[in-house]
Amino acid sequence: MLAETPPPASVGVTVKLYDDLSSAIISGEIAPGEKLSEPAIARRFGVSRAPVREAIRRLQERGLVTYVANQGARVAEPSAAEFLALLDVREATEGMAARLAAESMSETEIAALDALVRGHRDGIERNPMGAYLQDEPEADFHRRIAKGSGNPILAELLCEQFYPRLRLCRRLHSTVPGRGREAWREHMRITEAISHRDGELAEILMRRHIRAARMALQAALATNVGTKPGKRRTGAKR
Repeated sequence: MLAETPPPASVGVTVKLYDDLSSAIISGEIAPGEKLSEPAIARRFGVSRAPVREAIRRLQERGLVTYVANQGARVAEPSAAEFLALLDVREATEGMAARLAAESMSETEIAALDALVRGHRDGIERNPMGAYLQDEPEADFHRRIAKGSGNPILAELLCEQFYPRLRLCRRLHSTVPGRGREAWREHMRITEAISHRDGELAEILMRRHIRAARMALQAALATNVGTKPGKRRTGAKR
């Protein structure tokens, strides 16, 4: 027999609960390694156990939660090695996204992207050695390009699968102070290539950008900078 389709109201509860738990995990409100108790979460959010179980399952699929036999679900504690592995894959996928964005984004979308990056300049100049943070989805350079690629599968992969895990990794593993300033300059060059509809150059620059972030992480790890779980990032930008 076919499984019964859950009613729309139940789906809405699960989606909201997933979003709330995801935000709490990425922000550190729910700490890495912390056990996720279904009864406690159900009481906290005033829902039944069924949507809690489904939300946790989705979080596990996204790599934000791990399940250990006889221990239950816990918030993931991604290692530096996992972070590096994600950046390896990200170099190829985001390079493709930049190339497609140069071909697919409208003039209005490109103008908005340019304004977004230029708007980040004040924060960089106020704190040249600090982080280049873009925690709000609509203010995130990479998310804009992923969605502007015109490829819904690629956009879903990056926005729903990769970026939440990357945000958790960046919170646990900071990189080299001052990297944010250079990352902003790289964003400007990528934006310029997209505005000129030069997909080949946009892809090359994006791949170099991600590779530079990976090298910064490796340098930080080599000098034992920011590798303790729970420590806030100091100068990182993806």
